[in-house]
Amino acid sequence: MAGADIHHRTEDFRRLYRKTLTDLQYFMGTSNDVMVFTSSGTGAMESAVSNLFSPGDKVVVAAAGKFGERWAEITRAFGLDVQILEAPYGDSVTPERVAAALNANSEIRGVFVQATESSTGVSHDVEGMAEAVGKTGALFVVDAITGLGTSSLDIDGWGLDVVIGGSQKAAMIPPGLAFLSLSEKAWERIDPRRPTYYYFDLLKHKKSAEKGESPWTPATSLLLGLSESLRYIREVGRENLIENAQLLAKATREAAEALGLKLFARGVPAGAVTSIRAPEGVSSNDIVEQFKTRFGAIVANGQGSMKGEIFRIAHLGYFDFADLFGVIAELEIILHSLGQRVEFGRGVGRVQEVYVAASGE
Repeated sequence: MAGADIHHRTEDFRRLYRKTLTDLQYFMGTSNDVMVFTSSGTGAMESAVSNLFSPGDKVVVAAAGKFGERWAEITRAFGLDVQILEAPYGDSVTPERVAAALNANSEIRGVFVQATESSTGVSHDVEGMAEAVGKTGALFVVDAITGLGTSSLDIDGWGLDVVIGGSQKAAMIPPGLAFLSLSEKAWERIDPRRPTYYYFDLLKHKKSAEKGESPWTPATSLLLGLSESLRYIREVGRENLIENAQLLAKATREAAEALGLKLFARGVPAGAVTSIRAPEGVSSNDIVEQFKTRFGAIVANGQGSMKGEIFRIAHLGYFDFADLFGVIAELEIILHSLGQRVEFGRGVGRVQEVYVAASGE
């Protein structure tokens, strides 16, 4: 990314762009077309709504956190008739509730969900939801920005019509690129006369991609970085990348519990991030601040009403056990400084036990 830039209307760039799209298919695990936007992941979320749905279309949003609420905000912004299936923070929306909503209304045109609700550290049962949606004419749109590379998603096998990713998660480069895969069913839904998109026009992106180009000026430095990151993912193997995240998530959960902390997720915990409740009488603000000031480590606070209540430790992409040993050791020291009774090494020891068991030693 720090190297010399290349012009985006040259054959050198076209070769890079074509290869990046092919490698994204490998990373996502799909043979469907993949489009890339110079935007955050929210841009790809908006493109799915604006290209595939019209004002008044009836849709279902499964909302179990801040990013599910974002689906509700985007669909409402484009005038869709939105039915929200809510779950309390820390829980997930079940496939049975999605199936019931679809059975109650044959006019539903789409279902929106997060594979991983990163604001709470909970995963949704995407496969179960896909089975319900697949029995209808509705499109299934999945925000997998933190789910890709951290959880198993069989896009083609499960019939996921739109799957969205972002560059700053398991793709391991800075934010600024979004991408999404589209099924044939999704492509057939696009009406080129629909006037609600321009920059995020999927048909323009598809036409340009066939020539190895982006329809607009792309973020070439980010694409150079993404190309290299995807090369690394091929070298490591997509499934190994996912397994690493899942193992680190398991170790983080067990370390937290060994230290007497409570997990926030009541549903299926995510592979990308673990949400942990601050001890009683302690603000997660103080835990997050000490990670930063004492150790130069960044962990996330809770969002919205969860701020001060939980902190979130991510474990995806390049993150590995050596990193986690350090993070849990730091957490032990921070808890001790905040007046908590801590047996030093207890959490780290649990991470070591998970590592040894996984390595077969």
